Amino acid sequence: MYLESVNSPSDLKKLTIGELGIYAEEVREYIVRVTEKRGGHLASNLGAVELTIAMHYVFDCPRDKFIFDVGHQTYTHKIITGRRDAFTSLRTDGGISGFENMAESEYDAFTTGHSSTSLSVGLGFARARDLSGGSYNVVAVIGDGAFTGGMTYEALNDIGASGTRMIMILNDNAMSITRNVGAISSYFGKLRLSRRYKVLKTKFKRGINGIPLVGGVLVRATERLKKAVKKQVMTVRMFEQLGIKYYGAFDGHNIGELVYILNQAKTFGGPVILHVVTRKGSGLYEAEHDPVKYHGVTGEKENILKFSDVAAEKLVALGEKDDRIVCVSAAMLPSTGLSPFRERFPDRCYDVGIAEQHAVAMCAGLAAAGYKPYFAVYSTFLQRGFDQLVHDVGINALPVRFLIDRAGAAGADGVTHQGLFDLSYMTAIPGMCVMAPRCGKDLAKMIEWSADHRGPLAIRYPKGYAESADDEPADIEYGRWEVLSRSDNGVYVLAVGPNMIELARETDCTLVSARFVKPLDTEFLRGVCGSGNMIITLEENIVRGGFGESVLDELNLLGAECHTVNLGFEDRFCDCRSVNAAFEENGLTSSRLNGIVAAFVASKKNM
Repeated sequence: MYLESVNSPSDLKKLTIGELGIYAEEVREYIVRVTEKRGGHLASNLGAVELTIAMHYVFDCPRDKFIFDVGHQTYTHKIITGRRDAFTSLRTDGGISGFENMAESEYDAFTTGHSSTSLSVGLGFARARDLSGGSYNVVAVIGDGAFTGGMTYEALNDIGASGTRMIMILNDNAMSITRNVGAISSYFGKLRLSRRYKVLKTKFKRGINGIPLVGGVLVRATERLKKAVKKQVMTVRMFEQLGIKYYGAFDGHNIGELVYILNQAKTFGGPVILHVVTRKGSGLYEAEHDPVKYHGVTGEKENILKFSDVAAEKLVALGEKDDRIVCVSAAMLPSTGLSPFRERFPDRCYDVGIAEQHAVAMCAGLAAAGYKPYFAVYSTFLQRGFDQLVHDVGINALPVRFLIDRAGAAGADGVTHQGLFDLSYMTAIPGMCVMAPRCGKDLAKMIEWSADHRGPLAIRYPKGYAESADDEPADIEYGRWEVLSRSDNGVYVLAVGPNMIELARETDCTLVSARFVKPLDTEFLRGVCGSGNMIITLEENIVRGGFGESVLDELNLLGAECHTVNLGFEDRFCDCRSVNAAFEENGLTSSRLNGIVAAFVASKKNM
């Protein structure tokens, strides 16, 4: 009824508050229809429909700047801002991003994809406005899950001290991907109680005031009780102690209430935070009752073994034999496969929330105290803990084990989630051992072998399925590669990980699984680096600083005379929405590889 008539925020402003409620339900149904086909972050978007509508109704975007933390809850924002029809191309190559993206629309003020960033970015916009004498509003939306990230508090400290005009909206649904954990989650629970307390207080006061003769006495008596209860329920006003005005908690699905408080917030002359309580998955029964499952819908095949499933099974087996095995997650227990370990060993599995820096440093402490920590984390999120990787784990040479999931091309999540840098940043750390399995069986062997490794170690694997070859992977020998097939044409393909190995399967070459990316198999390289040979490296990582460049450095030290070609991702950010498209765009194809091999073999014949 209204969905087709709203093509911009100005169209939205023509609707009445009552009509906005109808429009919200139409948007919600549309999001469900599209994500059923395209996949995407469903529950978080359903919970933010009314809030986003109210923001566009009150503010003047793109003049006013909206910064969404993570950015995976911006589907309603995209639909309102002229991308309704394009929304059917969600998360596809040539289509719209599943996150806020500056390259896509003037309405997207900033490209986002990771948590706990919106307040810092928002303050940057606010200070730029003040410096230039502007008057636009800056609205930063941040989820309660992001408050487990330390960057949020760095920003709050600066925002409060700055006194600049900025509106922060705390979208409180008690969830990140899984249910939030820790003291901050408990604090927000008390703040949510404060809204109930205020409503009950008003109703109670009106009731007893109406009692003849004793009503006034009862009111005064209850005031004393009220102060005691308020002290317990409201606790310390954390935000106001930082110099930030706090209002809330408000119903995040009541558009009329949201419009009113947002209009009030516009008039405030300093930093203000509005606490809005929402339901993740609102409007879809299944998503409301299982927001973890419906956080992201993918359309992936069920009952197929993934690398994370292999990791889960092996970690539980190791945990049965060694009570020093502990596991750590940064708010992603199910996604990284740690849920079975948590169920079996609840006292040895720690979900620290969205706090990768803390997770890495905590693992360093566990290792220093004699335990064997495994931190299962997506490649793109481990980037956030690089300083701790160097300073806390690397310098101290501590045996922390990193299970780097989603390494390589990310597919539909696009540019912010590509795992194309971990080989570069992990191999840059002195003493770090970096491994890459070729299949599920290989991963299981690596995890078991890693339990007794005495230094820092990382095992990286892609999002895909852990299809295992019929053959049994060779036993792990430190720093040694595995030859999978042989040819006498002098071409050696060194492939990192299952996708690159699969790419080279039909190529006439000696195919090697470079299961150790660091240290390199120097003995193997010494034996094949003669003048009549060619070495080709294949990696699902940017070439700069990656496996191929490490091989080139080693060959140079060996005085090699062989031909070399490094294939991997180019030195630029990749925003492809499918893995195959990412490979095509970067020349990681069997046709290109076969062409290189054929040209080399032909040149040898002509010599």
